[in-house]
Amino acid sequence: MERHEVANTVSGATVGGHVVQAGSIGSVHLHQPPTVPTPRQIRNPRPTFVNRDRELAALTSALGRLDDGRPTVVAFTGLGGVGKTELVSQFSSRNRASFAGGDLYADLSAYRHLGGVDLSEVLAGFLRAFGVDAPAALPERAARFRTITATRHVLVFLDNVEHAAEVRTLLPSCGLVVVAGRRRLPGLMLDGAEVLQLGPLSRAAGATLVRRWLGPQRGTERDLEALVELCGGLPLALNAVGFQLLERDDLEVDQAVVELSDPDRRLASLNNEEGGIGRVLDPVYRRLGPHARALYQVVGANPGPFVSAELAAAAGVEQVPDALRTLRAAHLLDDVEEGGPEKRYRAHDLVRLHARSCARELPEYLDLLARIVRYYRGRTAVADALVLGDRFRIQDPNGQGLPGFAGKSEALQWLRAERANLRELVRAAAEQGWHGEVWRLCESLWSLYHSDKNYGDWIETHRLGVESAQWDNRPDAVIRMRNQLARAYYELKEYPSAAEQVAMATELLPLVEEPRLSGVLYETDGLLCLADGRPEHAVERFELAREANEGDAHGVVVQSYNIAQALIAAGRAAEAIHVLDGATSLADRTDDASMLMRLPLVRARAHRALGQAESAVHWAGECVRRAVELGHRAKEREALELLVSLAEETGDDDLAARSRARIGELKP
Repeated sequence: MERHEVANTVSGATVGGHVVQAGSIGSVHLHQPPTVPTPRQIRNPRPTFVNRDRELAALTSALGRLDDGRPTVVAFTGLGGVGKTELVSQFSSRNRASFAGGDLYADLSAYRHLGGVDLSEVLAGFLRAFGVDAPAALPERAARFRTITATRHVLVFLDNVEHAAEVRTLLPSCGLVVVAGRRRLPGLMLDGAEVLQLGPLSRAAGATLVRRWLGPQRGTERDLEALVELCGGLPLALNAVGFQLLERDDLEVDQAVVELSDPDRRLASLNNEEGGIGRVLDPVYRRLGPHARALYQVVGANPGPFVSAELAAAAGVEQVPDALRTLRAAHLLDDVEEGGPEKRYRAHDLVRLHARSCARELPEYLDLLARIVRYYRGRTAVADALVLGDRFRIQDPNGQGLPGFAGKSEALQWLRAERANLRELVRAAAEQGWHGEVWRLCESLWSLYHSDKNYGDWIETHRLGVESAQWDNRPDAVIRMRNQLARAYYELKEYPSAAEQVAMATELLPLVEEPRLSGVLYETDGLLCLADGRPEHAVERFELAREANEGDAHGVVVQSYNIAQALIAAGRAAEAIHVLDGATSLADRTDDASMLMRLPLVRARAHRALGQAESAVHWAGECVRRAVELGHRAKEREALELLVSLAEETGDDDLAARSRARIGELKP
């Protein structure tokens, strides 16, 4: 019988199956291996998306750092509703090709109970997404998750993370993990993660976003930017307003701006099915401990934008450092980078609005506001006493046991840093009818406004100060307020308004006994005479002012300073130097630093008038030196401008250049 050689061959590749040669298989069953699904859990992005170039660039950069041996972690923290989830959705949609293993999503707030997260259940969900049964124990689930992700790049998005430890258990073996949270996550930085804070949209970017919803014909760019500003650049708030505008064709953008401009109506306007600012912040507020909640209430009760540890303690908050850490961690407070001698913090505008609503629900709200006002009135009086020394004051500048300052410069720095708070405190105290607090605050604010020339604040607060002094039935305070208001008008060269205030104050002099009150009015009237080209009349007024200040060394020095200026204007510069000699001697004996700074400037002008340029340069430079020591920018600028003129007259190009350069460095 002839035999034949038989050989079976299979050419090509086999993928995911079996090759069997059998004459009879019988009961043998062959199964195809299961296909591992590719999860795509991160939601699709919305079509309207603006800005966030920096954050998208950070995520794109992280793609280049992917390592098969370990995951790369990038975290975004920020206030709820700032757009963290949308940012990651945009990135995921644009870069799905880089994550062949799929993308996973977990909102940890859905797994959080009594402050803890059920990480085991999160991992079970991830495993099910890969078509794998989850073991019973957490360590085994974590191990299986790492095994599955060891050979594939995945994108894992963990939303609403509160603690770094919640992330560590959920890390894959490789790929990119993006974390989003409303709390700061410094612990992740220790693990090598890149942690970025996501801030609000700029006015331009927010306006672009709203324009994409409304179309090109509705609302001006100015109105849209105003809308963004009132929403604090928060996308969640903009969604709420956009929803209203799209739902109501009759609601114009400028009308929405007017409605949102009322703080008492704004929070209600921003709560709807698309916004829900209250729904975001209410749970956060409820979860705060008692000390952090008390600090949050101070944030809401404080009329101004800034809070400090000292303010919190004065308002009655206990365990202030812990309370500050808690609010900072939750992005309810942010550090203020520039400011005075103590650390200050600021809340996002909508957080302040929410905190305000929480504070106003307190039965003791007015008591809390009163404590804040008393703190600022006392601390401002302490600062004023340091900056301007023993100048005449109606009120007792006692700080009621409040902390002091290291010196005049630090006190002036504090006043500058708290300027916005102080302006709002005056308004709030006036609204409550706390008239004594209003005019006392205004009297102490002279040291700030006279130094920095904040004319808008100066005039607004002192108009309220005049009204409050009248309500308080204090003619002495009315005279003081009107005179300080007149000085603002005088410096703005609004001389008729200044003269009107002096005239109305003068009518009240028969009702007061303090002679220095007539002195302050003679002084302002003398300045107006100088401005009107009547220097001899000015000399007379200033001499009357000096006489009214007999016994008050500072007042005598100030009026001698004024007399010298009037004498120079009258062509009597030699007499002016004689007057300045006596004033400087008295200021030296009484250690009157503010006047020892000012007197050299008038002396420089007197020497200039006498043709003594070298002496004039010397004394102008002395004024600059002392102004720098005291942090008095306005007087430093004035002396530098005189130096520029002197340098031009003498041909000293180097002095002129140096003086101009320094003037350019001074903030207006």
